[in-house]
Amino acid sequence: MLSAPSLFAAAAVGLSLAGGLTVQQRAARAEAAAEAAYPATGRIIEVEGRRVHAHTEGSGPDLVILHGASGNTRDYTMDFVGRLTDRYRTTVFDRPGFGWTDRAPGYGGPYDTRAESPREQARMLRAAAQELGIERPILMGHSYAGTVALAWALEYPDDPAAIVMVSGVSNPWPGSLDRVHYINSSAAGAATVVPLITALAGPDQAAGVLGRIFEPQAPPEDYYVRGAVPLALRRQSLRTNARQITTLRPHVVEMSPHYGSITAPTEIIHGTEDIIVPLSVHSDPLSRQLPNAVLTPLPGIGHMPHHAAPEDVVAAIDRAAARAAEQADSNVRLR
Repeated sequence: MLSAPSLFAAAAVGLSLAGGLTVQQRAARAEAAAEAAYPATGRIIEVEGRRVHAHTEGSGPDLVILHGASGNTRDYTMDFVGRLTDRYRTTVFDRPGFGWTDRAPGYGGPYDTRAESPREQARMLRAAAQELGIERPILMGHSYAGTVALAWALEYPDDPAAIVMVSGVSNPWPGSLDRVHYINSSAAGAATVVPLITALAGPDQAAGVLGRIFEPQAPPEDYYVRGAVPLALRRQSLRTNARQITTLRPHVVEMSPHYGSITAPTEIIHGTEDIIVPLSVHSDPLSRQLPNAVLTPLPGIGHMPHHAAPEDVVAAIDRAAARAAEQADSNVRLR
């Protein structure tokens, strides 16, 4: 999850750098530059009057990938999707409020401090998937989006053929979040701190945050550019990210007692050195809560296995696909 202590520090000391332009003007210019540099690469689908961006490549059984906090489709299209296109029709969605996807119906405005629940996000993205003709997909959720994948399975029990959890959030955690999330999610922070971050943050400020996310591995070369990090630094994306993160725990508390009803074959893959979403808090208990789950720890790997150990994540997807096919065959024989 992309917390931003170093970005906050840069913004806090950056008022003196504003020059002749206001902070809001600088933020608008930074956003315009980001959107020009990183246009949508896939199809824009309309769901209840809101845009959903979906990037699709390859052919075969449907695989849907959902990105984590502060992410977008390019986190996967820069390398990972290319490892799958020979045997899956792979669709990566921008989640609500990120990349080129609008906020969910009923949400919007810079000072709307509410946030889409995982279930609301799942409903919006599933509607977009249906517009693309996607049925019974393998669902892969990374980090925050692990909760969205689980919510999708709870909302539509017969829809996912299988689930792949990659460093996924799934269970209530102890302690509090980084204070920057609370600041950015507040009305005051949304009006003051967030525009400063957008206006003033760049590759140097982002480097420390990215290093922490990928720790103990290093981010891929040119990740700031290839992963379209400037899209995540837009004002709406920063606000949405903070609000979704700070409101997530109650939803996890509500969802977790129902995980036993999810029967889809589930592959859980998680780095043992993940300091962002600890394995012991999330994937370890989840492997016992789901009746059809297999946990594969990745020794020495941090929070970003799809970059640090992509072969292991692809292998987990292949196992999930094989198990889904076996379950489908078994169901046919029982009829």
